[in-house]
Amino acid sequence: MSWTWKYEPETPDAENPGDFPSQSDAESWLGEAWRTLAEAGVAGVSLEHDGKHVYGPMPLSE
Repeated sequence: MSWTWKYEPETPDAENPGDFPSQSDAESWLGEAWRTLAEAGVAGVSLEHDGKHVYGPMPLSE
């Protein structure tokens, strides 16, 4: 099972960490990386689990 972040809009300059083994790992990573993603042009993110939408989009603004 994999957890992934979908960027909105899709932003080629933003770091894509790939898959995470758990929801907790994915959310922890986002907590550390959201400012960098926002600076790269990502406006929001959605969490997916095995290709299915879990939640989002969440805006990446302060």
